[in-house]
Amino acid sequence: MLKIYLTDLQSYNEGDLVGRWVNLPMDDDELSQALSEILKDGELISGSDNHEEYFITDYEWDEFEFKTVSEYENIHTLNTSLQELEPLQEDELQSVEFLLQQSLVQTISEAIEQLDRVIIYQEQTMNDIAYDFIEECYEIDKLPSIIANNINYEAIANELMMDGTYYEYGSNIFQYTN
Repeated sequence: MLKIYLTDLQSYNEGDLVGRWVNLPMDDDELSQALSEILKDGELISGSDNHEEYFITDYEWDEFEFKTVSEYENIHTLNTSLQELEPLQEDELQSVEFLLQQSLVQTISEAIEQLDRVIIYQEQTMNDIAYDFIEECYEIDKLPSIIANNINYEAIANELMMDGTYYEYGSNIFQYTN
């Protein structure tokens, strides 16, 4: 899900780049072990003891980009947040990414709590949604043709977008309901 490059801070400050790529989420004990090994490698290369600090030099999201990862982010907290995503289905992951990227929530936990408020319209346009909206409110086939043929779905789609519950994100339309 997330690949990060963890770097020994003391070694870096001494002019050596000591670190490795780690895939998150992972078991907490495995993460602690990986971090310990990186810091031990730093001690060996620099010849000094007590390497305790790390930073994130680089990161890459696999499919979904949930957030920006800062270089001094707590790796254990980040790992715990990503572990929360493991049981989610792809559409739920899309919704979490949408909520975070649109700043509708601040954390992964908040996004997961809000999943029931997100509707994804895949492979649809706002005009399709406007048509469905009108169809839901009125029986279009029972309207006189002069009215039915002159409904401005694009204008209705624009109005629906302006009300703040519909968002175009990626190749989908998301509706965030209150």
